Amino acid sequence: MSASRFATLDGNEAVALVAYKCNEIIAIYPITPASAMGELSDAWSAQNRSNLWGTVPAIVEMQSEGGAAGAIHGALQAGTLCTTFTASQGLLLMLPNMYKIAGELTPTVFHIAARSLAAQALSIFCDHSDVMSARGTGFALVASNSVQEAHDFAAITQAVTLASRIPVLHFFDGFRTSHEVARIELIADETLRALLDDDAISAHRQRALSPDSPVLRGSAQNPDVYFQGRETVNPFYAAFPQKLQQAMDQFAALTGRQYRLYDYVGAADAERVIVVMGSGAETVEETVRHLNSQGERV
Repeated sequence: MSASRFATLDGNEAVALVAYKCNEIIAIYPITPASAMGELSDAWSAQNRSNLWGTVPAIVEMQSEGGAAGAIHGALQAGTLCTTFTASQGLLLMLPNMYKIAGELTPTVFHIAARSLAAQALSIFCDHSDVMSARGTGFALVASNSVQEAHDFAAITQAVTLASRIPVLHFFDGFRTSHEVARIELIADETLRALLDDDAISAHRQRALSPDSPVLRGSAQNPDVYFQGRETVNPFYAAFPQKLQQAMDQFAALTGRQYRLYDYVGAADAERVIVVMGSGAETVEETVRHLNSQGERV
């Protein structure tokens, strides 16, 4: 296990540190409360900070979140490793490209500082209405509950998207986690390299569109063929939970921090149960342990 390294930073920086090191192209468009992830990445690129493979990621600011998603889709089709950061209406502008990215079984991770959608009024604060609106795209949704988890899950989701070919929406609560400052244990570069499978990266590059090895992609289909094509992706989705747990177990072997697809905390014979994800989970866990110590069954 690598020597521990600790730092005090917020959730956005915790995620951006990993995303920057694990990608070659980052297409961005600023939106509260996710802007800092793109801003930090842009600053690091300007400072010629390299990623895990010794190259400096290209940071491209587009004219909208739709443009950022389109740039990501195109870069993925060229076999590069790329990511983006967004929230709220910005995520909704990415949905059309996300359907294509998932439909083509293309590995990537979008990092989302979850935020309310503007409805009767704009709100920059957190709920999950944006990420829940992306459920139909085919992206897997993975939530992190704290700054440490956001840092760790940025790495775990990068590993599982390459292993499974399912793109991932990694999200954490806007402001509550994205701007929370905490002391966390950083993931060493050698740990990140150990997590990312070289064969999976090579396979992603070999699927790049090229006139030297032409393939048919992005065609138009009638309902009979289209339906059969949609059915062919089911085995990839059926395998995803197991592959995610395997990535979490590998991460635990490297760092000592064990995660699971879901956790149960409390009494085996609970009379009341809360199901929760996001920044409230740690407070609920602490409360459950206290109540049970007082004789409650929760």
